[in-house]
Amino acid sequence: MLKIETTKETNYHLLQLIGEVDASNSVELDEAIIDLIEQGAKNILIDGTQLDYISSAGLGVFMSYIEDFEEKNIALIIFGLNEKVYQVFKILGLDHLINIKSKKVEAVQEIE
Repeated sequence: MLKIETTKETNYHLLQLIGEVDASNSVELDEAIIDLIEQGAKNILIDGTQLDYISSAGLGVFMSYIEDFEEKNIALIIFGLNEKVYQVFKILGLDHLINIKSKKVEAVQEIE
């Protein structure tokens, strides 16, 4: 099960992922990101502190935006991943393609 909470802060949008992202709900993650883009978000922070699991479908959502975000100058930063989830990103080399920070304060500093 996945719960997504979105918050608008002064200079970024925060997307909090709670639970698991898998093939059955990765569309919800995709729709949440699309909503932020349509709102004109230029800085998107993904809070992974309560993300317990991510499947290849969930990773695919993030991968599908890498080039698009570069072209549109949109910053995407993921923070707070537990070690198990972080290792999935690392094994696939996504830690080199997606900006991943350990703490929210580091992610916020990155966009200021």
